[in-house]
Amino acid sequence: MTRSYVRQLSTILLDAVTDKDPLVQEQVCSALCALGESQPPEALSACEEHLRQNEKLAPPYRTMVLRAMETVVRSHISELDKATARAVILLAFSEMTKVKDLVCDWQQAASDVLVAVGMRFVSSVMEELLHGLQPGVLPHYFVVRTLANLSVSNVFGTVPFLTSILGTMLPMLAAAKHDTMRGVFCYALQHFSESTLEYLANLDQAPDPTVRKDAFASDISNAYDILFHQWLPSREAKLRLAVVEALGPMSHLLPSEKLEEQLPKLLPGILTLYKKHAETCHVSKSLGQILEAAVSVGSRTLEVQLDSLMAALHTQICVPVESASPLVLNNQKEVLRCFTELATCSPDRLLAFLLPKLDSGSERTRVGSLQVLRHIINSAAAQMEVKKPFILSSMKPPLLDTNSKVKRAVVQVISAMAHHGYLEQPGGEAMIQYLVQQCALPPEAEPQKPGPEGEELPADSVRAVSVRTLYLVSTTVDRMSDVLWPHLLQFLTPVRYTGALTPLCRSLVHLARKRQEAGPGALLIKYDRHVTLPSPYAIATRLLAVSSNPYLGDGRGVASLGLLNVLHRDIHPLLGQRWATTIPLLLEYLDEHTEETLSQKEWEEKLLVFLRDTLAVVSDNTWVCQLSLEICKQLPCYNGTPQEKNFLYKCMGTTLGAASSKDVVRKHLQELLESARYQEEAECEGLACCFGICAMSHLDDTLVQLENFVRSDVFRKSIGIFNIFKDHSENEVEKVKGTLILCYGHVAARAPRELVLARAESDILRNIFQCFSTKDPALKLCLVQSLCMVCQAICSSAQASSFHFSRKAEVVAQMMEFIKAEPPDSLRSPIRKKAMLACTFLVSLEPALDEQERTDMIHSCLHGVMAVLPEPEGEDGSQESLYPDTMHALEDLLTSLLRRDMTPQGLQTMVEHLSPWIKSPRGHERVRALGVSACLLQSFLEHLHVSALVPFHNLGLLIGLFSPRCVDLWPATRQEAVSCVYSLLYLQLGYEGFSRDYRDAVAERLLTLRDGLVHPDPAILFHTCHSIAQIIAKRLPPDQLISLLLTLFESLGDPDKNCSRAATVIINCLLKERGSLLLEKVPEIVSVLRSKLQETPEEHVLRAAQHSVCLLAAQHCEAVVSSLLGSPLPYDSHTCALWRALASEPDLPTQVLGLLLQKMTRDVPFKESRAFLLSSSPDRVATLLPLTATCALSEVMSVPASATAVLELYPQLFVALLLRVSCTLGVQLPRSLQAKERRATGSGLASRTLEPCSSAVGALQLALVRGGSEEVVQRVELERGWESLRTSVGHEEGVARLASAMAKFAGPRLPLVMKGLVSTQSSVYEIQRVTSTAFLAELLSSNVVNDLMLLESLLDNLVARQKDTCASVRRLALRGLANVASGSPNKVRARGPQLLTAMIGGLDDRDDPQSLVALEAMAGLVKLLDLVEPGDLRPVLLHVAIRIRPYFDSEKMEFRSASIRLFGHLNKACHGDCEDVFVEQVVGGLAPLLLHLRDPQATVASACKFALRMCGPNLECEELTAAFQKHLHEGRGLHFGEFLNTTCKHLMRHFPDLLGRLVSTSLFYFKSCWEDVRAAAPMLTGFLVLHVEPELPPQVDLEHLTAALQLLLKDPAPAVRMKAAETLGRLVKFA
Repeated sequence: MTRSYVRQLSTILLDAVTDKDPLVQEQVCSALCALGESQPPEALSACEEHLRQNEKLAPPYRTMVLRAMETVVRSHISELDKATARAVILLAFSEMTKVKDLVCDWQQAASDVLVAVGMRFVSSVMEELLHGLQPGVLPHYFVVRTLANLSVSNVFGTVPFLTSILGTMLPMLAAAKHDTMRGVFCYALQHFSESTLEYLANLDQAPDPTVRKDAFASDISNAYDILFHQWLPSREAKLRLAVVEALGPMSHLLPSEKLEEQLPKLLPGILTLYKKHAETCHVSKSLGQILEAAVSVGSRTLEVQLDSLMAALHTQICVPVESASPLVLNNQKEVLRCFTELATCSPDRLLAFLLPKLDSGSERTRVGSLQVLRHIINSAAAQMEVKKPFILSSMKPPLLDTNSKVKRAVVQVISAMAHHGYLEQPGGEAMIQYLVQQCALPPEAEPQKPGPEGEELPADSVRAVSVRTLYLVSTTVDRMSDVLWPHLLQFLTPVRYTGALTPLCRSLVHLARKRQEAGPGALLIKYDRHVTLPSPYAIATRLLAVSSNPYLGDGRGVASLGLLNVLHRDIHPLLGQRWATTIPLLLEYLDEHTEETLSQKEWEEKLLVFLRDTLAVVSDNTWVCQLSLEICKQLPCYNGTPQEKNFLYKCMGTTLGAASSKDVVRKHLQELLESARYQEEAECEGLACCFGICAMSHLDDTLVQLENFVRSDVFRKSIGIFNIFKDHSENEVEKVKGTLILCYGHVAARAPRELVLARAESDILRNIFQCFSTKDPALKLCLVQSLCMVCQAICSSAQASSFHFSRKAEVVAQMMEFIKAEPPDSLRSPIRKKAMLACTFLVSLEPALDEQERTDMIHSCLHGVMAVLPEPEGEDGSQESLYPDTMHALEDLLTSLLRRDMTPQGLQTMVEHLSPWIKSPRGHERVRALGVSACLLQSFLEHLHVSALVPFHNLGLLIGLFSPRCVDLWPATRQEAVSCVYSLLYLQLGYEGFSRDYRDAVAERLLTLRDGLVHPDPAILFHTCHSIAQIIAKRLPPDQLISLLLTLFESLGDPDKNCSRAATVIINCLLKERGSLLLEKVPEIVSVLRSKLQETPEEHVLRAAQHSVCLLAAQHCEAVVSSLLGSPLPYDSHTCALWRALASEPDLPTQVLGLLLQKMTRDVPFKESRAFLLSSSPDRVATLLPLTATCALSEVMSVPASATAVLELYPQLFVALLLRVSCTLGVQLPRSLQAKERRATGSGLASRTLEPCSSAVGALQLALVRGGSEEVVQRVELERGWESLRTSVGHEEGVARLASAMAKFAGPRLPLVMKGLVSTQSSVYEIQRVTSTAFLAELLSSNVVNDLMLLESLLDNLVARQKDTCASVRRLALRGLANVASGSPNKVRARGPQLLTAMIGGLDDRDDPQSLVALEAMAGLVKLLDLVEPGDLRPVLLHVAIRIRPYFDSEKMEFRSASIRLFGHLNKACHGDCEDVFVEQVVGGLAPLLLHLRDPQATVASACKFALRMCGPNLECEELTAAFQKHLHEGRGLHFGEFLNTTCKHLMRHFPDLLGRLVSTSLFYFKSCWEDVRAAAPMLTGFLVLHVEPELPPQVDLEHLTAALQLLLKDPAPAVRMKAAETLGRLVKFA
């Protein structure tokens, strides 16, 4: 029986091998392999029989069967007996040779089977193969190929047969006419040779150690003759390659004499193939093997072939390498291997050939030659040892090459040379210099010379490779230490090596530290041995200069400072201790910053402090003078880097300041003036800084040198004594003047203050004044900048008050001219800023300016700054800061002028100058004017001194000017306006006699309000404006009220509408707070505003009209309401505004809301009409009066002031509006309003929709908000309940969301609301009963009903509603009863029988065709089961389980999920007390639950997880329970296969008797409509079978099961077929 059943399974699987899906085919093969794992002989026999019986089976399917057989054989070769092996061998040989034509996959699979069997039964396989290798008859292609593969896979078993195989096969070579056969013979000879060579190399392990190489020499020699002489010349490229691949390993087996004899023919023959084949990797590999063989026998004829060999190989190495082509890369490796062989036997000839090509005109030739040279330097080091000088001298041409690829190759050669001692030879210095030159290439602009075919450059740039190489050579090659140190120091100072500074410094630091470790305390640099090295002064100057730009060049600042630190003893012996402290601080500063965050000015100042500190430590005038001389010498080297040259000038000034020799100082200052490039702005700035720094110690000498230069002919535009400006234009002479002026400014700014004051006019300003007539912008800037510095220096002097500046008015006028000459709408230079700063300092000097001069100054400065357009986006940092800096300069100037006249009139005058700009239609002008005004007022307040109580007579005018700006469109303007009002109020307090430190609580509120003005919301802005107005009203003196109002009325016409509205707000507030004198004017004002309501839509006019309506409604409320209800729908904006106004008065809203409720509920909500005669159901059309009242309610309740009235009418409003919502579901507008609604919506006239249901929902939301239940609205909105409430589909859910929110946030309101809703039980409108039931049902889910003592009455009401004729009402009543479990769980036990009865009644509800009531009953039971008394549950447990079982496989997801989850809760409820009859239900449900884990709906799968976790304990199996708990976590992914495997293992271990029952249940699901479940069913069966104990009697009808699985193999779903095949493989368990 075993045999027949395995055969049956195998037959089924083998029949399925023809499946069209590749994955199914693969699974079928895996199943066959599984059968083979259990019983290899039987499985192999079945496969063999199937193939023999199905001769017409297509080759692809035969191939799959053979692949399965190969897998079984390889895995169980040791278990096969000879008979089985013989049968497999015969079958495989038959399959392989069945057809003469080549069917590669099929025959290769058969060949692989033979090779696999040959791993153990090599004799049998060889016997069969040799039958196919008969003398005189060409063998089958795959017979030869199989022999070749077998020889490689089983070397020791095959090689002893090779002599006989070769003896039989060699005569056939001549008879092979087809290229295919010739190719396979070549393949065989190649593998035979390789296996022979491996055998000979491992003779100590071989079974026959007597085998010798010469045993194969004759046969290989004969084969060689045929392959080389007859087949190699073939036109077929594949054959030629096969021959070449064979000749390589064959050459090692040829007799040495034969090889020597054939080399003159063989090598040219191989080389010829390079021209015939594009892919030459195999040719190169074979050539390398031949060369290796020739070299090993010491061939002398190889010398004759060297030239052609080297030429051909060199051509190959010069082929461009494509990174995506592994064949080309492999070819390169094989070619280099050939060169290694040539270098071993003839190094002289190779170098003589190779080195001249380094100067070839072709890029590829040069690069290829360098690659070969690098390779032989590394691989043939012994042969190249004596050739080092020759090789080094030959490298001169490549060092001059500009091609990037060549450069990269040269660097790689230098790297190889460094490791093998080349750079220690004469000429090695040139290699090091070249490497440094490549490190100095700019990273972003390396010279690139593309090849002739536009090939891409290597991924790594020349510079990157060079930098890496220099560092590696410096740090890892010990022998290079003496070569590189101190030679690398020579490259520090030349400018052309600037780009290499960072890698140079890093290498030098490493080398220096290594020397310090070897000899601590000794000098690192021996200048007596190395006279060409840069001096300590040159090194210090260079490293300090480049450190000024620290992040350039890969962080050269850190590298340079690090090298300085290491060389401290060589720079000066006294610097070690100080630099050990200061340099790490500088490095730490750099580490804390990045290139973006570093302040260049601060960093340079730190470096100058470091230099100054260094000079102080050295304190040697000779050393200082030598350093200054070196700095002066290096200055011209930095012409290409202005920033570094600028810094070097500052270093020069610092150094000269430390020098004690005045002659040296004067000499260097004169040289600097003569040699400076005045056309370079940065250099001019640096020169001026140099003079300023020097003047700190040498003021007199500095001024003398400047004076001498000013008197020179150069300054007078003639040919000067320096002869450097001979051909310069007038513009360049202006630049010289500008630089000298800057020098005077910096001298004044930095020199000691006590010395500057005496020299200011006589020596400094006198020379500056000579250039006032210039029109050159750069010179102007220098003038104003220098004047600013001079004036600042004068003002900061202790004797400034006694200084009389006689030409002050002239200078001020000139500054104004400079400002006026600037473009009025743009800011491109700091001339304005500098001029105003100069004027600021000048104002404080004597003599004082007259009134006209002050006015002109203010006017010019305001026009020069205020009108400038705002700064454009994307400006650089310096330009971006120019705008605020210029504004600060203006503020400082005006403040200094105001301090000269600290009176209300002086303040008024200043504000009058600003007034046009404050009212400007351009926002940027307003914000600047307000900012200046705030600054002036703050300054006025800070410096206010009131000696007598005087009135602040213009307070009203000033507040009226500033206060409307508190709602300006620009946030900054708003805040500045409040600041102005704040300062004015404190000025008034100051004039009233309050001290300066007094703080008024009312005025202080302005600061809080000001911070809130950044918010763009207009409502917030105007609310803030009103608060500001209240503060003004409280603190404004009565006599200022009229002037303030008049000013504000003028602001009503302000072009900025916000400011106009702000004026209205402030006016209304003033009238309310302080308008008792104007009370008799109110009716007239309201009347005027109402008449203008239709004329102008301005907000302040509308508010006036609203006030009038409120006055009328206070006397005639009902008439006003009736009148307004007569307004046509949709309401226009004015009507809406009037409705909203009715809520603003305290006594009106309650009356208005009560009247509107009556109007809304008095009439029917809709009327039914048929739009078409044939319409199936009538349309519902809203009645007009309730609709109008609903819209009015919304408008009234939209006003916050209606809150009190809404609270009073809260229950009535809530119930009426909720029922209004339910009654308007699907209700249409009257036709007369539909078109109006569309027009109003399109034109934006209506603020609210007229759609009946939406308008009712909106009104309900407003009622809740105004009734203090805003959290209810927010919660329902968050849960999207309002959207649901408007739709028929989601209405119940929306009501539930609303009820839940009410229970949580509005509990105290519920008793009266519930009372109103209970009364709807008898409503004629079914939808109202549904809505009220849904609301009441949801309330029971909250404990609030219990707290309010509403539970009992509510339960009774819902129980009564179970008899309602509407199924939805019955369903919702069940939901409510179940909600008791979550709302009042402690009440469930008392009501348990009643609740269970209700639920079971719902399960048995026959009047609901869709079973939705039953679905609700199942969900309710889930909630209740854990809470009811066990005694109440036990009688109904079985009934419920049986009743819900059909729903497990329902087509509707909701029913499957609910029933399965309820089943889980039933199990949970009876843990530890489970009757046997219920256990049967558990067992019966186990298989469905396991299979529905693969349900397409996630909720069903989740329910199954829960149910299985609950079923576990009732099965009384700890392992199974633990497995369920481990794998079936909620929210965690499930590896279904692993889980099912574990579950079935435990089931079969503890409940083996359930096998039949579980399998039969799973058979039911073989026909499931869900693909995943259908696939899971055979999977479950397979795992059950896998884990059942083999000795147990089978409980399964194997025939039926096998037939079912066989049927599944034809399922349309590939996944199902795969699982069926897998399970069939496991049924071998029953065999």
